[in-house]
Amino acid sequence: MAYQAIEDHGVIGDMHTVALVDTSGTIDWCCLPRFDSGSVFGAILDDRKGGRFEIHSLAERNTTKQFYWPGTNILITGADSWRAAIIRGAGVKPYTVPPSP
Repeated sequence: MAYQAIEDHGVIGDMHTVALVDTSGTIDWCCLPRFDSGSVFGAILDDRKGGRFEIHSLAERNTTKQFYWPGTNILITGADSWRAAIIRGAGVKPYTVPPSP
């Protein structure tokens, strides 16, 4: 798989970590459990060894679309194939308040 341009990625996160999701729904960068942790997926830096998480249609041709739901930080990524199969996902990493000591 070829490198995707940085502008072809959306961001999902929970104020502790972040993931970069490309327009086809592939997670090309994610560090867990915090921003300063090592990356779990790093294909945005090394396409061969970096690793990625990917779910895709087996159809030959897809058109993909990615956008943030208006007025929110909810990332919508979808693929519509020529065979009318629809894959759609909403990327949300909810923020949880840690318990008080």
